[in-house]
Amino acid sequence: MLPPPPRHPPPGQARAARGAVSLRRPFLRSPLGALRLLQLLAGAAFWIPVATSKYQGPVHFALFVAVLFWLLTLALYFLTLFGKHELVPVLGARWLTVNVAHDLLAAALYGAATGIMIDQTQRHSYCNIKDYQLPCAYHAFLAASVFGGLGLCLYLLSALYGCYRRSQGEEVV
Repeated sequence: MLPPPPRHPPPGQARAARGAVSLRRPFLRSPLGALRLLQLLAGAAFWIPVATSKYQGPVHFALFVAVLFWLLTLALYFLTLFGKHELVPVLGARWLTVNVAHDLLAAALYGAATGIMIDQTQRHSYCNIKDYQLPCAYHAFLAASVFGGLGLCLYLLSALYGCYRRSQGEEVV
């Protein structure tokens, strides 16, 4: 009597069917790879202090923008790093254009979020006095303002670099 057929394909066949995951090392050393890492660091330095402080009003929008684009940048980074952008329906074929559009939208919304954080920093400047004892979000808002401005510059630089590459006729990141 013959043994029953295996339920799962052998490991080699399963990997070939899904496509092997390979690390694209040139992307790590490229200007866009470095910019993406810096955007992730600046984005985290923007939203983590704000999220851990007491906030209200328009800061909700600024925090939403920072977290949303941090997550989107993280997704773009890893999809590009592992060369899996082709799996994204409709957009995978125009990956460089998608990256430029993401960077331009992020720059615009980071500009608004940074403006909000600058305004909130100025409104909370009263608690920057030496002997002020009550809890205050001034330092968190100040850090968010600085790193929001840095993130805005990084996204603009990334968009300009992507536009330059697009003008050179390149389609991939």
